[in-house]
Amino acid sequence: MFKSNLSRLRSAWRRGKMALPVVLFCISGQAVTAQQTEVDYVNPYMGNISHLLVPTYPTVHLPNSLLRVYPERADYTSDQLKGLPLIVTSHRGSSAFNLSPISAGSRELAPVLQYSYDQEQIKPYTYSVYLDRDEIQVDYAVSHQAAIYALRFEKPGNPQLIFNTKKGDLTWDGKGLSGSQDIGNNTKVYLYAEFDKQPQSIDQVKDGKLTKSKAVSGDQANLVLSFAGDAKDLKVRYGISFIDAKQAKANLQREIKHYDIAKVKSEGKSIWNAALGKLKVEGTNETDKHIFYTSLYRTFERPVNISEGGRYFSAFDGKVHNDGGKPFFTDDWIWDSYRAHHPLNVLIDTEKEGNILQSFVRMSEQMDNFWLPTFPEINGDSRRMNSNHGVAAILDAYEKGVRNFDIEEAYRAAKGGITEKTLAPWSGKAAGKMDQFFKEKGYIPALYPGEKEIYPEVHHFEKRQPIAVTLGTSYDLWCLAQLAKHLGKMDDYDKFMKQSFNYRNVFNEQTKFFHPKDEAGKFIEPFDYVFSGGQGAREYYGENNAWIYRWDVQHNIPDLINLMGGDEQFVHYLDEMFIQPLGKSKFDFYQQLPDHTGNVGQFSMTNEPSLHIPYLYNYAGQPWMTQKRIKTLIKQWFRNDLMGVPGDEDGGGLSSFVVFSQLGFYPVTPGSPVYSIGSPFFEKSTISLSNGKTFTVIAKGASDTNKYIQSASLNGRELNKPQITHADILQGGTLEFVMGPKANRNWGTTK
Repeated sequence: MFKSNLSRLRSAWRRGKMALPVVLFCISGQAVTAQQTEVDYVNPYMGNISHLLVPTYPTVHLPNSLLRVYPERADYTSDQLKGLPLIVTSHRGSSAFNLSPISAGSRELAPVLQYSYDQEQIKPYTYSVYLDRDEIQVDYAVSHQAAIYALRFEKPGNPQLIFNTKKGDLTWDGKGLSGSQDIGNNTKVYLYAEFDKQPQSIDQVKDGKLTKSKAVSGDQANLVLSFAGDAKDLKVRYGISFIDAKQAKANLQREIKHYDIAKVKSEGKSIWNAALGKLKVEGTNETDKHIFYTSLYRTFERPVNISEGGRYFSAFDGKVHNDGGKPFFTDDWIWDSYRAHHPLNVLIDTEKEGNILQSFVRMSEQMDNFWLPTFPEINGDSRRMNSNHGVAAILDAYEKGVRNFDIEEAYRAAKGGITEKTLAPWSGKAAGKMDQFFKEKGYIPALYPGEKEIYPEVHHFEKRQPIAVTLGTSYDLWCLAQLAKHLGKMDDYDKFMKQSFNYRNVFNEQTKFFHPKDEAGKFIEPFDYVFSGGQGAREYYGENNAWIYRWDVQHNIPDLINLMGGDEQFVHYLDEMFIQPLGKSKFDFYQQLPDHTGNVGQFSMTNEPSLHIPYLYNYAGQPWMTQKRIKTLIKQWFRNDLMGVPGDEDGGGLSSFVVFSQLGFYPVTPGSPVYSIGSPFFEKSTISLSNGKTFTVIAKGASDTNKYIQSASLNGRELNKPQITHADILQGGTLEFVMGPKANRNWGTTK
C-alpha cells in the first residue's frame, strides 16, 4: 500500500501536477502521515475524570442524533464495564438495554455481566474495546438511529449474547430480537436487532441458569442467544425508536442494510467532518485545536432529533405526531444552553436552530398549559433550575434573522411560562402567592435562616432562590419585551420593559451586591456574600453565591455599571472577585457550594452564570483585561486531558463558551445581535455561514504570549471597539487582529 501510494505521488510530481515539497512533507520516517481532519482532533476522553461533580462522558453518536452510547461504568477509573451499551436516552443517563457477550461455560450467568477490559479506543463515531478476561474483541459503529457491533470470540465454547432490559420486554420472532424499556412518564424506548448468523437456541437467565424462553418481561428481563461453536465472529446490527419496535426495525433497515462495519464508520466520520468543518481553525498550536474541536463536538450531543421517518413520539402529550417535514428536537437543558449553545447554533446552522425553537412551540402546544418548556427531555419537561430562559433563545434567534419557526406562538408560550407558571425553581405549578408578590413588589421575598416556608409551590430542597429568580426573571422580561415590540404588542412591551428593571429592587447601595430582602422590604441581616444561603446558596441564590450573581444583569450592563459607581469602580469590583479568597478550607467551601468549582478567587469557571463575566471589562473601558482573563481562564481550566474540563459540562452548555472564546468573540447578551470581543486563539478561523458566505477571523501573531489586541480592522476598516454585530458576520468578510505580548490599553476603549 505504501509503495503504491508513493509511486503515485512520484508520478504526479514528474507530470508537474504536484510540487515536490508536498511529497516531502507527506513522507515522515517510514510512512506517509495523513492530514488530520476535524474529527481527528476530537478527544472524547477530555474531562472524563471530574474535579468534583459530574464528569464528561465519551459519547459515541452522530451530530444531534437520537442514538447515543458511552461505556457504562461508575467512573472513568472504574475497573469494569457493565455490559455493552445499546442506547443512552438522556445526557448522563445509564444505558437502556445492555448486551453481554460470553463464550458458553466460561463464567456464571447473569442478566448483565461485568467485564474487565483493556485497549479501549473511542472516537465520536466508533468504539472498540478488548474484554480481556473473556477474550472478546468488540468493535462498534453508530448511525443516526441504528448501530452495529462486531464481536470476535477467542475462547473455546459456543458464543452467547445476553440482551437485557431493566424494566420492559424482549421477544425473539424467529428472525430478530425486539424489545422495549420504560424510561418514565409513559415513555418507552424500543429495540430491534438482527444478526449475521442465526442462533441455535433462545433462553433466559433465571437464578443463574438457562431456561427456554422466546419472550420475557419485567424487571431485568433478558434473553440469551446461543450460536454454533464455529461462529467466532458475530455481527449485530440494531435500530432504536421511541415509537415502537416496528419503527425501530424500519430505522435499522433504512440506515444499515448490511454488516459492513467499516462502511458505517466511514460514513460516520464523513458526517462528523461535515458538521465540525463549518468552523475551520488554523495555527501551530495543536493542543488548542484538540480543545476547540472536542468542545465543538460536545455541542452536538444535545438536543437530539427524535423524528423517525417523518413521525415522532412526544412525551409532552404521550402521542405520536407527524413532524410535517420539520424534525422534532428534545433533551435541551435551556438554563445551561441559552447562554452560548443556542447562539452557536444560530451562527453555524440557522435551520437547525429554527427547528429546535419550533419544537419548543410544539411542546408548549402539547402540554396542558401553553407554557414554554424549561428543561425538555426525552420523557418530558422536568422543569429544573430557575427562570424561564427559553425566551432568550427565541429572541436571540429572531434578532439574528432566524424565521423558520412560529414567532407568534413562541411569544405566547414564553409569556405564559413567565407570567402564568410559578417562578419557583424546579416547579411546574401555576403561579401562586409568591408570584403575586413579585408582580406587586418587583422581587422575590427571602426568608430568614430557620424561618418556615409558607408558599406551597416552593421546592423543599431547591428553595426560593430569590435573588437568582429576581435577576433571571428581570432578564426574561426584557427578552419578552423585545419580542413584544417586534410583534407590535406595545402594551406588553411597555409593561415588561418596566419590569425588566426589577433587579434594582434587590441591589444594596451600601455593599454593591444583590442582597435578599424580606417581605417588608428589609435586607436580610447579618449576611455573608460567600456562605449565606445554605446548601448551594439556594435559600438566596442558586448553585453559586452572591459574588457570581453580582453580575447577572446580562440585559442592562450599562445600568449595572452605573449602580456600582461607574467604570472605575466596576472594574475594581471585577478584579476583587478574582482575588477574593474562598473564606474557608476547600473542604468546607465545596461541601456547601459543590457547583461553584473551577475557582479563581470567587469566580467559578465551571458554572454557566459565570461565562459572561470575563467579558464585562469590555463594557467599562478595559478590554485588555477581558483579553487577559479569557486566555488565562481557558488555559488554566480547559486542557486536552482526562481532567481537562473544570466541572459539569452539561452537554454543550459549558463547551460552547470555549468554542466562541477561542474564535475570539462571545454573545454576552443572548437576544442582542452583538458579540463581545475577547482574545482569538488561532491565526485563522473560518466560519461557513448558512447563507453561503464565510466570515474569517485572522489574528496575526496569535499565541499563548501574544494574547493582547494591538489593532483591529473589519473588512479593511479600522475597528476600535470591542464588539462586532451579527450583521457584520452575515455579510461575510474578514475580521483582522494584530496581536502582541503586552496590552494596548488604548485599543477598544470606544463604547
